[in-house]
Amino acid sequence: MDLNTVVEIRDARRPAPWRPGDAWLGGGTYLFSEPQPHLRRLVDLSRTGWTPVRRHPDGSLEIAATCTIAQLSRFAKELPAAAAPVFEQCCRAFLASFKIWNMATVGGNLCNALPAGPMTSLTAALDGECLLIAQSGARRRVRVTDFVTGAGRKVLAEGELLRSVTLPARALGCRTAFRQASLYGLGRSGVLVIGALDPVDGSLAVTVTASTVRPVRLWFPLPPTAAALRAALGSAVADDEWFDDIHGLPEWRRHMTFRYAEEIRRELGGARR
Repeated sequence: MDLNTVVEIRDARRPAPWRPGDAWLGGGTYLFSEPQPHLRRLVDLSRTGWTPVRRHPDGSLEIAATCTIAQLSRFAKELPAAAAPVFEQCCRAFLASFKIWNMATVGGNLCNALPAGPMTSLTAALDGECLLIAQSGARRRVRVTDFVTGAGRKVLAEGELLRSVTLPARALGCRTAFRQASLYGLGRSGVLVIGALDPVDGSLAVTVTASTVRPVRLWFPLPPTAAALRAALGSAVADDEWFDDIHGLPEWRRHMTFRYAEEIRRELGGARR
């Protein structure tokens, strides 16, 4: 898609005042997929040189906003962590060509805030925290579950940049379970549920995306009973928060979410209770 209203591409390494019509450019797979008549200038992040994925001394993992899906997939294959399989599962949930994998970025997927965004699913399930940088240079941290507030909505202020997402070491040590549903083969996720069982204290987190307009992460100090899990899901998601589009009716999304959540509860040890 030619963005014929864009008159300038600026290198993000050279600061300049933010102005109306500006947009951050990561991989561009969304920006160049459809008309963007409101845009006048793109601020290119591709030459920032940010390390795609960095393991910190405390064991946490910092994923740069510019990290591509291909880079994250390659890194996760060598990651010595119990939660490593869920990285590849979420990468595969893109159902995209290798060309998209090599251009689409983790930050772009989060900032699009689409319910089916699998990087939102991954980082929310592993208790991720976003680092946001304002035009003034001020920094703030927001949990992924609070970063995306609705379908296409996020908490970014005008000109604010998503710099990275950090996953805590504790979450990386969790045993995970993954469930995904689509109405048709190679289709966009209509439901995506991830469970994470903490081996240290036995707590269970169940994260729901794709079926809801925002990520919903439920945490239980111990794996709940089936009835307790259903009650918690019913309370956490309002009737109008089940997503409705051509990829699935709200009733179907709700049904499959409850079904997959129970399967995950059983897989991760809840049936023993």
